Amino acid sequence: MIKEVKGDILLSDAALLVHSVAPMDHFDTGLALSLRDQYPEMVKEFRHHCRVHHPSPGEIFNWIGTDGKHIVSLMAQEPPPSAHGHANPGKASISNLEHALKKLAKLIEHDEVKSVALPKLATGVGGLKWEEVLSSIHKYLGQLEVPVYLYTTYVKGVKASEG
Repeated sequence: MIKEVKGDILLSDAALLVHSVAPMDHFDTGLALSLRDQYPEMVKEFRHHCRVHHPSPGEIFNWIGTDGKHIVSLMAQEPPPSAHGHANPGKASISNLEHALKKLAKLIEHDEVKSVALPKLATGVGGLKWEEVLSSIHKYLGQLEVPVYLYTTYVKGVKASEG
């Protein structure tokens, strides 16, 4: 069940928070930057994972913090041209996003996640068109038997009505 909401995704009560990045992303813009500020240990583990496993676009990074916060990073974008410095990541593709969404759906079912919150994935720095992304979200997450809260309008500091 997908429900579109307005508010600040960082205030969500959902059991799982989802966002999109690139492999070796620097987490320096948008929601990724806010997550880096709030969960620096997640970014540290993400970078370690990327250095060790060299993930490809279309993969996911599943993280659960010591406080129980559960965040999944969908690697929808191409990696930066260099892992060093601050080169911007490449653009996202629907193919990469759909591979990651398929893996996310399996994780949600396997781990019996109770609820999910996600933003307008890969439409900022990723450069994808919202209509295509929305179609892919419905294709891969629309049949799940858990609430999926889709944050379509960001309102800083405002808790969305997820109920």
